[in-house]
Amino acid sequence: METHGLNPNAVKVMAEDGVDISQQTSTLIDQAYFYSSDLIVTLCGDARDKCPVIPASITHLHWDLADPAQATGTEVEKFAQFRAVRDEIKQRVAKLA
Repeated sequence: METHGLNPNAVKVMAEDGVDISQQTSTLIDQAYFYSSDLIVTLCGDARDKCPVIPASITHLHWDLADPAQATGTEVEKFAQFRAVRDEIKQRVAKLA
């Protein structure tokens, strides 16, 4: 896996929903973290391809969402993609509860 830092559009779109991620960091995930988890959710094909092997005993969901950082078009169109992905994740997380 790789670390990438925070995308400024992600910070802005989350702030619209009242969630401050501005102090979050991108860190590498190791196998020990996986073994301490009950559920692992991967969000895009790149993550599924590059994640360490997830133990069979851990529930794993893969949500094949478009990476909004790869969106093309105008700045308004790119930002709209960040909103769409945020909203999709929000709906899916709500269904988990």
